[in-house]
Amino acid sequence: MTFCLGMRVEGGLVALADTRVTSGNEVITARKISVFQQDGSAMFIMTSGLRSVRDKTMTYFEDNLHSQPQPFDRLFKAVNGFAEQVRRVSTEDKNALFSAGLYFDMYALIGGQMSNDKEHLLYLVYPQGNWVEIGKGTPYQIIGSPAYGKPVLDRTLKFSDPLKFALKVGVLAFDSTRISAVDVDFPLDVAVYFSNEFRILEHRYSKDDLLELSSWWANRLRQSINEVPSNAIDAIF
Repeated sequence: MTFCLGMRVEGGLVALADTRVTSGNEVITARKISVFQQDGSAMFIMTSGLRSVRDKTMTYFEDNLHSQPQPFDRLFKAVNGFAEQVRRVSTEDKNALFSAGLYFDMYALIGGQMSNDKEHLLYLVYPQGNWVEIGKGTPYQIIGSPAYGKPVLDRTLKFSDPLKFALKVGVLAFDSTRISAVDVDFPLDVAVYFSNEFRILEHRYSKDDLLELSSWWANRLRQSINEVPSNAIDAIF
């Protein structure tokens, strides 16, 4: 399983992805975020699903990206270019995967801003190659394992929140997922895009880096439960 989270707030974008990849009985560490930056454009791509499908799609997309006569000037055009490669790989590999008992499974989150975009944007791409834009009403999307981190995000994250707040919430959503999903784990890769600056900051957290935060969060949750009004609970006892 995978945990990839993209958040879109007023000041920019925050992306988080675990690095655990399970293949049969093997567990390896591999990046799930790819970052592309040049003058006047910056974007990241995160993926979940079959690693073989992801690698082939990314190889085709990067080759197409470098062979473009002109760079993409709108992010949706880059998303369309990526979707074309998803469909290409599906045409080539879907039947063979199905005959082996596997589904063509790959989702992607693409975020960033190009020279002619008025603001930073975030898109979700489906295995069929169609996509949706992540809006301001629910300013996040998780691919891979969404269940455990979703409650933290639904209760706290708003589009008006600063980037630092979004990163804190994202780390807590990851921590909640890591505790409950055995296939999600450190290291944690983070990418932060600053609106209209066309630059992405990348960082990798180890378990030790976030141990204080994780321990604080667990202790505060227990403390909060003890402090919850309990008249209805007391009635039973």
